[in-house]
Amino acid sequence: MWRVKSLDAILATAEKKSLHRSLGPVQLTLLGIGAIIGTGIFVLTAAASQKAGPGMMWSFVIAGAVCAVAALCYSELASMAPVSGSAYTYTYAVMGELLAWMVGWALILEYAVAASAVSVGWSGYVLGLIENALGFDWPDALQAGPAWSMNGFIPSPDFSVGIINVPAIIVALGVTCLLMIGTTESARVNAILVAVKVAALTIFIVLTLPVLKTENFTPFAPNGLFGTSSGMGIVGAAASIFFAYVGFDAVSTAAEETKNPQRNVPIGLIGSLAICTIFYLLVAVGAIGAIGAQPVVGPAGEAVQPGSPAFVAACSLAENASRLVCSNEALAHVLREINWPVVGNGLGLAAMLALPSVILMMIYGQTRIFFVMARDGLLPEGLTKIHPKWKTPYIVTLATGIAVAIAGALFPVGKLADISNSGTLFAFFMVSIAVLMLRVREPNRHRPFKTPAVWIIAPLSAIGCLALFWNLPHDAKMVLPIWGGVGLLIYLAYGIRKSHVGRGLVEVHETDSDAPPPPVPPIS
Repeated sequence: MWRVKSLDAILATAEKKSLHRSLGPVQLTLLGIGAIIGTGIFVLTAAASQKAGPGMMWSFVIAGAVCAVAALCYSELASMAPVSGSAYTYTYAVMGELLAWMVGWALILEYAVAASAVSVGWSGYVLGLIENALGFDWPDALQAGPAWSMNGFIPSPDFSVGIINVPAIIVALGVTCLLMIGTTESARVNAILVAVKVAALTIFIVLTLPVLKTENFTPFAPNGLFGTSSGMGIVGAAASIFFAYVGFDAVSTAAEETKNPQRNVPIGLIGSLAICTIFYLLVAVGAIGAIGAQPVVGPAGEAVQPGSPAFVAACSLAENASRLVCSNEALAHVLREINWPVVGNGLGLAAMLALPSVILMMIYGQTRIFFVMARDGLLPEGLTKIHPKWKTPYIVTLATGIAVAIAGALFPVGKLADISNSGTLFAFFMVSIAVLMLRVREPNRHRPFKTPAVWIIAPLSAIGCLALFWNLPHDAKMVLPIWGGVGLLIYLAYGIRKSHVGRGLVEVHETDSDAPPPPVPPIS
């Protein structure tokens, strides 16, 4: 289980079925921006303000800083091994098969659960648009899943809030059908949708900054730096806001389809991250300054987690109805509150049009991770069976889409984002360690891009990932070891025996007659 698939073998494997390299630095940066700007900033602004108040500005900085050092680690490995598989592939090359499996298994939390979170975020904007622009009152029971609390280790639902999020199901299954029938999107369409999202955020900033009120920034950190309970405070909000940045991982996942990846992957990673960080800070300042971002509290004045029954009860009070923290469509809500209702509806429309492309990218990324793991024999090759007409891995795509729809139907966006972050932070932690291990193990290997001050940057990345993970809510932290335990049982029952590396079949899958066609990077 500790066997390693060397970088040379990985590169040879990829060359056997090399993907068409068509992405340049601008397209790669747009791919990263498109993947990053999504539900995180459009929706999680409300959840972050409930945890940190105006202090969420520092939360964006903290999360962005951790992503920046992680991006530098990713850049080195992606430039050395420009192949599909992302953190899974890097871990396989350095730490061995068992840990690679655990990373690949954790990436399910990053991609599939993230797709569920985006589906719920899309639902909030669509329902807001239906209610405010069309005047139609969608039934409460069908617009959200139940509020969840923990009864010990057992999740306890409160169905008085809602029963099932129907719009989230519709968009998740709709995107899944598009992927199954082989819909591909051009770089031009990708650029247009990125422009729509960037334009929407720019308009938001332009309209909110002139009405900024300094008193809305006081108190700046109502829940303190760490909060009185797990997952609260400025750092707890940073752990949630981390979700708003993690799309940059899609850039490294697309390394195998990038022209001159040694130069363009680092540009795409760091460039998209820098541009999005600036936008996020300006959006946060605009939202806070325009209508305030103070959290609601429980009956005894205590801090309450977003999405909890106590939070839902507080937001149901008339005096809290207009609060930023209680909105499911945070940015559109802010514009309506400052007397720009038409523009607010337009921003909601922009989110409605653009967010499905993020779901598409997440489900697409999940199927690619499954494909690479099956290519290595760690998953049954039947999962990636290609449809005779559509030429897509329809079985794994359908299974992924159904799982995404179920999670989106039953859980609030904040909880889904936190669960997704737990898997993502684990994968980023492993990449940070892999960079250092490879520097020691193969110091003379050519590195087209070297992480600067690697013995400072990589430990900072690892420590930052651990710190953010520790400050996630308790139930989100518990998902990772439980999920990992399930994955370990599957590996011991199947993967350890069927592994191509273990059987000496390093390059077998690439030459199969039913190997899928080169995938086209989806729009974001």
